[in-house]
Order: sequence, then structure tokens, then C-alpha cells
Amino acid sequence: MKTEIIAVGTELLTLSFRDTNSLFLTERLRGLGLPVSFRMQVGDDPVDLKKAVRAALGRSRLIIATGGLGPTTDDRTREVFAAALGRGLVFDAAILARIRERFGRRGLSVPPSNRKQCYVIEGAEVLENPNGTAPGLWIETPRRRIALLPGPPRELEPMFENQVRPRLAAVASGRRLIGRVLRLTGLGESDMESRIKTVYGAIPPGVGIVTLACPGDLSIHLTYEGRAGRAEAEAVLDGVQRRLEGRLRPWVYSRGGQSLEAVVGGLLRSRGRTLACAESCTGGLLGHRLTNIPGSSDYFLESAVTYSNQAKTARLGVPPNLIARHGAVSAPVARAMAAGIKEASGADYGLAVTGIAGPAGGTPRKPVGLVYIGLAHERGVSLDRNLFWGGRETVKFLSSQRALDILRKRLIKLP
Repeated sequence: MKTEIIAVGTELLTLSFRDTNSLFLTERLRGLGLPVSFRMQVGDDPVDLKKAVRAALGRSRLIIATGGLGPTTDDRTREVFAAALGRGLVFDAAILARIRERFGRRGLSVPPSNRKQCYVIEGAEVLENPNGTAPGLWIETPRRRIALLPGPPRELEPMFENQVRPRLAAVASGRRLIGRVLRLTGLGESDMESRIKTVYGAIPPGVGIVTLACPGDLSIHLTYEGRAGRAEAEAVLDGVQRRLEGRLRPWVYSRGGQSLEAVVGGLLRSRGRTLACAESCTGGLLGHRLTNIPGSSDYFLESAVTYSNQAKTARLGVPPNLIARHGAVSAPVARAMAAGIKEASGADYGLAVTGIAGPAGGTPRKPVGLVYIGLAHERGVSLDRNLFWGGRETVKFLSSQRALDILRKRLIKLP
């Protein structure tokens, strides 16, 4: 059964709105063993909406549309689906009574425009909406099941959970969908692919592998879809995961989809260690990532953004003559920054980053993307030299990613 979500609303195509409804529905549908094959966003233009609905009807057996059920003239989801299905619209007086009762509780009369919401596609079941005026609709044909849901999340989510989910549970009875996510860093996408391509030829039935890539972070999504018992399905995924890890182990930092900062935080907590950071080119990004994790105060002490040379000297004790001789972006300064923040904070680890994020500031000897990372620990200071590619934000992220991974690798060697 191909499953599709259509999110309707011109606002979803702007920078101001995020389509959280589709993410919510995708998660819930996967839990029912109904993975989403297509996910579409379309504006309120009737021509575009008709094309989207016709495409969905031509390829999917389960369609969930969100939005476009309101009282305004640009809310056309109900009308477009009715026309595409060759059905009429029927006025439902019971819906009007519920809307009147809702407005009446606030001492208001029903605006004429709300009567539009009282029309139901012929043969559809009404999904009541106790949290708004737009009822949902459930439509079954010999080949398809269709749910039309209101756009506001506070209306959509309870309607799905209470009225749509029970209907879909019967459809998905006996199906199972289980997922795993491996996350990696320090390896290129093409290199990863070349290392695991032999695994593709031995994938058991029902198992899917999808790889996703962004700068500095790769993920492999494993899924099992079928009717096997949970223990059997987990065993099948275990076997595939072992083969993948056998080829990728040095670069795998997470086996449950956790972020690198969450993994590092967990290691610091379990080892009883603390961390402080000294940041130059990352401008506080390391501290931001680490403090995004709840409970990070257990192990993270501070992050000093020592962007200027004066700050490096005043806050971290980096000798001015060291900067004058080698430059702020250099191995000796990175070592001094790491040692300085460790001593100043009293942390077990001092992690320092200094580099040239660009787009200006590079030279033939020190190009844009040159980044030094220092890690002060119980045995001294380790240094890592990097040359990253990309724009300013990319270089900053890659620097923070590499710094966290250096710390992770040191922590996993501890008991």
C-alpha cells in the first residue's frame, strides 16, 4: 500500500512556516507499519491543488491531506477532492449545529462563511473536531482510503489519534515496521558507499537501506517491513547492522540516531569527566551544541569565545609572543588555548578550536578552511590539523564536529 501525505497551504511554501503536521503523521504511520512513500506540499492555487490530488490518486492507496478545510475562499481541499473523485458535496445540518454551539459558548453568532465547512463529500464519514470548526472527512473506495484533516496541529493531532488511527490499525494489522539509524562522521559519502556496497547484494527480504549525507555527518537508515515477529525482525536487522559496522566501525559514533553532542555528553557523564571549551572560529557553536542536550550542566563547565588575540591572552593565558611568532591560527596557539581553558576552568578536558572560516582572511600558506583543534587531557595536549571545504557556516560546523569526535574517541578508550 503506497501511502502519501499532501500538506495544503501557501504559507507552507514560505520561510515562516514549518510543516510539522507531515512529520507528525509520518512518525505515526510508520508506527502502524505504513511507511510514507510520497510527501507533498502544495499552495492554495486551485490548479496546482488539482494536479497534486490527481497525482496522489493515481499512485497511492492511502492519502492523508492536511489543511484547506477552513471557512475562507482559498480553502479548497474539500471541493478539489470531491471533483477528483467524481462526487458531489452535501450540506450536513449536524455540523452547522455543532458550529453554532461552539460560537454560542462565547456569545457569538456564526459568520456566513462558516457554512462552507458544513458541506461533506458524498459517501464520506465525518470526523468530529472538538477543537475547532473544521470537521475532517474519511473516504473509502474499493481501491483507496482518504483522510482530510484540518491544518492546525491542535486539531489535527487528536483527530488522527482518536479517529483516523483506529481505522488504519485494522488496515495495517499484522504488519511491522522497525528502524535503526547508524550515524558516522569523518568519512566521505562516496568512501562510505564503496565500503558497504557489497552489503547491498546480501540484504534479506523486507530490509531496506537508505543513506543520507550532509557535511560532516552521514547516516544509514535500516528498516524492516513485514509480518515477522518482533524478535525475528530485530535479529534480521542485527545481522545487517553487524555487516555494516564491520566495514565502518571507526567512523560510527551512534547506533540509535543520537547526535554527536549527545553521544559525547553521555560519555562524559558515564566517565565522570568535565569539559570546557575555548573557541575562536566556531564563535560559540561548540558550547551551543553541547548545551542543547538536557542535563549538560552535569559535565559541561563553560565555553570561552576568545575571538580576538587579546581575548586569547587575557582569558586563556596564551603568550602574546606566541601569537606574534606563529599567528592565531597555528598549532602552538591551539595547544596553548586548550591548556589555558583546562587550567582556568578546572575541567578534566580543555577543547580548543582556532581557524580561518572565510570567505576572506586566507593566504597561500594558511588558506580558508585551515583549522587547528587542541585537546588538553590528563597526559598533555593533543593536536589535530584540518583543511575543511565549504562556506563560512560549513567550516564552523565541520570544525565543531571534528572537535567533538576527537573528544569522543579519547573518551571511549576510558573505562
